[in-house]
Amino acid sequence: MKNKSYIGISFIVLIFGIWVANELRVRFGKSDLVEMGNVPSFSLTDQNSKVITDKDYLGKVYVVEFFFSTCPTICPIMNQNMLTIQDEFYGNPDFGIASITIDPEHDTPETLKAHAKNLGVKHYNWHFLTGKKEYIYDLAKKGFNIYADQNDAVEGGFEHSGLFALIDKEGKIRCRKDSFDNPILYYDGLEEAGIKAIKEDIKKLLEE
Repeated sequence: MKNKSYIGISFIVLIFGIWVANELRVRFGKSDLVEMGNVPSFSLTDQNSKVITDKDYLGKVYVVEFFFSTCPTICPIMNQNMLTIQDEFYGNPDFGIASITIDPEHDTPETLKAHAKNLGVKHYNWHFLTGKKEYIYDLAKKGFNIYADQNDAVEGGFEHSGLFALIDKEGKIRCRKDSFDNPILYYDGLEEAGIKAIKEDIKKLLEE
């Protein structure tokens, strides 16, 4: 009789152990988001005239965008959507944002600081970054494969995509899959669906 009780207790302990292990795997293991490779190395100057590199973001989940402060078209939409992301994760030291200007000749650290203040930026890990134009364009087009360029024929004089890149704590670009099981690569920074998706996936990466 004692042996049967012992076996029963052992079985319950085993089942409980499997459940705990599974819960820990789900909570602290890798999520289902796809790894698209390492974020390109970068070294730029932020709105406080401080040099910020990709290494400063290690240990943080962060979002990267390319914009410029005088943009009359899509940037204001991107700015407002990024503010909602800031508000969602405000106060979390493991979250950050990198907003990289594609008009560095105008967007000096002083200009970017004023721009951040006007937007209502509060998160201390949100850096507005500037540097040499050629360096930034190489970073956008060759490093991230996100389009950005000067074009005097378009309104504002510059054109770029409205995409947001999502980076995990280890410095890897991550994304979800679409309905056809293909990686989406980047998130739509202009549409509500894209913002909802990136918020959900930031939460997943913060739990890894």
